[in-house]
Amino acid sequence: MKRFVFFLLVFTNMLFVKADYVPADYTWTEQSKNSSESMPCGGHDIGMNVWVENNDILFYVSRSGFFDENNTLLKAGRFRLHFEDNPFKEHFSQTLCLKEGCLYIQGDDIKIRLWADVYSPVVFLEVNGNGGKADLYYESWRYRDRLITKAEQQQSSWKWLMPKDCKTFADTIKANNNILTFYHQNRRQTIFDFTVDYEHLNAIKDKLYDPIGNLKWGGMLHVPNFVFSGTTDGDYNGTDFKAWRFHSNRTNHSVITLSLDINGPVTINPKTSKKRSAKWWNEYWQRSWIQTDNEDAQEMIRNYELFRYLLGCNAYGKWPTKFNGSLFTFDPAFVDSTQNGTPDYRRWGGGTMTAQNQRLVYWPMLKSGDIDMMKSQFDTYLRMLPNAVARTKYNWNIEGASFTEQIENFGLPNPAEFGKHKEGMDYGLEKNKWLEYLWDTSLEFCQMILLAQKYGDMDITPYENLIHQCVIFFDNYYKTDSIGKLIIYPGSGAETFKLAHNPSSTIAALKTVLETWGKHQEILNRIPEIPLRTIDGDTCIAPAISWARVQNVETPQLYPVFPWRIYGLGKPHLNIAHNTYFKDQHALEMRSSKGWKQDNIWAACLGLEEEAVKLNKEKMGNGPFRFSAFFDKGFDWAPDINRGGAGMIGIQEMLLQETADGELLLFPCWPKQWDCKFRLHATGQRIVDAEIKNGKIVSHIR
Repeated sequence: MKRFVFFLLVFTNMLFVKADYVPADYTWTEQSKNSSESMPCGGHDIGMNVWVENNDILFYVSRSGFFDENNTLLKAGRFRLHFEDNPFKEHFSQTLCLKEGCLYIQGDDIKIRLWADVYSPVVFLEVNGNGGKADLYYESWRYRDRLITKAEQQQSSWKWLMPKDCKTFADTIKANNNILTFYHQNRRQTIFDFTVDYEHLNAIKDKLYDPIGNLKWGGMLHVPNFVFSGTTDGDYNGTDFKAWRFHSNRTNHSVITLSLDINGPVTINPKTSKKRSAKWWNEYWQRSWIQTDNEDAQEMIRNYELFRYLLGCNAYGKWPTKFNGSLFTFDPAFVDSTQNGTPDYRRWGGGTMTAQNQRLVYWPMLKSGDIDMMKSQFDTYLRMLPNAVARTKYNWNIEGASFTEQIENFGLPNPAEFGKHKEGMDYGLEKNKWLEYLWDTSLEFCQMILLAQKYGDMDITPYENLIHQCVIFFDNYYKTDSIGKLIIYPGSGAETFKLAHNPSSTIAALKTVLETWGKHQEILNRIPEIPLRTIDGDTCIAPAISWARVQNVETPQLYPVFPWRIYGLGKPHLNIAHNTYFKDQHALEMRSSKGWKQDNIWAACLGLEEEAVKLNKEKMGNGPFRFSAFFDKGFDWAPDINRGGAGMIGIQEMLLQETADGELLLFPCWPKQWDCKFRLHATGQRIVDAEIKNGKIVSHIR
């Protein structure tokens, strides 16, 4: 700790010159080969993959919440702008302008601007210059019902329970003059109904929340200066489509509007939208930033910034940013050459949430100052809460909410992961070797809610019943021993240590949430101690007192370091956590920077500079796709959003931590020879500007 005390003494609260931070543009000067070489663009709750291929401008459009009967997250479609005369003979550039939150494509005598409005679900495409004759196509592979192949079953909530005749039903698409409308109307009977029946909950079905039955979504395309001129057929990467063609003889100045609201066209003026959206993005980059000129750190810091842009594109969605690709998935064969399917494909479902993965998307928003963007995730749990409570009461006749790990957007276990139960089995328990007795991830979202108040003064009143129900479930489900401590058995240390007795991850979760909240002291008194064990004469955190088997590749014995922050810099018994990191054989074997792995975070939290540098550079190095923050599929799908979230957390921990008393540790795991400056957020609603230069630290705290 001597080094950190020294740092605290050195920084001087010296005032920083206040100036807007301007993130650098991201530019390509060559066209793309296919959709995997796309560039992101978005806002509000819309994400677009944009690329120029064979002189055509193409983009996929996705919106949060476009779920179908199978709970697949479908795209709105693909758009193609084709010019009769090639406008890119002499010059081509494609630029993501982070400051404005828009994308520019420029040619010989043409400039195109594409953006999504931040405050409403509308996309604008503005063409300026000598565009000449052009055709705009709306391309849909859902112009007909499509049987979902066995290879595609993972895109839905059916997974391996998918019936043989399962289909993605066709959209309704109509064009007239310069207007195109499209929508998807879900049937009344969906996978929700199957799930309720499969999980033996028909007796309470009328009380359960159903977000997808009869759901209708879609959009309206308005193309002034264009006229509908018929349909054509085509194929893109093995997927047939039908295209609705709009023709224009003159595109010198055209503004195309796509409103993704079935209630009618949003009437926001494009000039107003451009101004207010650019203003929001500029302010977004002032909330927090990291800057460095050090060559060893530039790549991971640049990808941190680009990835944060992806998160900002779903700032105000009703539904949270999905861990398995968010709104930016593309044709699956470019992710996995063995995976054929439509552009709607992603692994691990559309409306299904793997909570262990999902949490990593939202933890970094505390320090980045993006509290307002966390509401999408918190409100999703609020909507799911009544179903989780009703299911818990019906199956076990106890109060509380049991949120499972593979959970649907309606709060019930994914039916395939729920497993097949014989008559008389405990229908509340998933018959699944990986997921049984795994209920504690919901406590991480409870802790995020509590910390959102400490970081950003968020009103947590609407969420207090959620926290209450999550906590009392454990107190009601488990019994106490002779001294009044809970016996958490059978429990689960993540998906890995199964049939565990007092798993350290669950104990740390309950203890931390209750201490942070300051309520239910009587339950806090019943929480047992975190189990410890001795390895080669040194005390380490144990995964649990005992367990029956090791099922997966997580390291929950380090969860008391993160997310629960019981051990770490400026906290008691740092040596115990160090011992666990370096001596626990399972922890050593599982160490990796792949996907959702958290070793980069733990290394930073424990002040292990060499380890943190190595793992965070690996985690946030350039991905395999053309856009560098589109990370490989990892354990899930590309772009891997939980990898990016874990990378953001790891870098933040290298730069800023807090002691048990809330004192700030600046650059606690950052190489002192790497000049760097940052703005991040801390508890007490503090905004921290800090700089390390030539090994010396100065800071200003507001």
